[in-house]
Amino acid sequence: MKDLSTSYGPVRALHGVSLSAERGRITAVLGANGAGKTTLLRTISGLVRSQSGTIELDGTRVDRLAAERMPALGLAQVPEGRGVITELTVDENLRLGGLVRGRVRAAELERVYDLFPALADRRAAVAHVLSGGERQMLVIGRALMSRPRMLLLDEPSLGLAPRIVTQIFDLLRSLVERDGLSVLLVEQNARSALSIAHHGVVLNLGRVVASADASVLADDDQLRHAYLGF
Repeated sequence: MKDLSTSYGPVRALHGVSLSAERGRITAVLGANGAGKTTLLRTISGLVRSQSGTIELDGTRVDRLAAERMPALGLAQVPEGRGVITELTVDENLRLGGLVRGRVRAAELERVYDLFPALADRRAAVAHVLSGGERQMLVIGRALMSRPRMLLLDEPSLGLAPRIVTQIFDLLRSLVERDGLSVLLVEQNARSALSIAHHGVVLNLGRVVASADASVLADDDQLRHAYLGF
């Protein structure tokens, strides 16, 4: 994306943001509350329309497309808040994610269950009985059912125990390395995000204040103290 600007009425949330998320890499977007991280993801996925700038997915411009067209193009978003459909079973939630590809194949379901054994054990359970960690696994699994080329993740560690966060982040790194998935990861837990990311971008009040290899950002004491809180 290049020179992306987005507003909510008179309030400008993004100011000329440019970044790239390369295939087979995790790009972490970091910053404090109000930095513009969630707005960035919502703009990329088409839920919010930008005022200016361009967004491309594998060379195809997508910034003027409707949000419902994005999954078929290979873009999937996991929003903050673990938005499972609680009245449906685990299996039914996952099948919804695969509908964008047409007929849901059993092999696709089993692939997700292999990635998340805890879900395989509860495939017939109604989603409202799941723990927070299981719900997060379910929404990620539902997004993976569409076989995306790019996965947008908004605060996947929020409210989860450190052990579960480690499991989810390890899985993301594995998917990237094995399948060539591109991941754009929005996180307030900057230390954990930088530990698995290849590249990091720091936002402050809707502007990019730093963009570098994750290891470089993690070692920059001044930047960490000023914007990342560790």
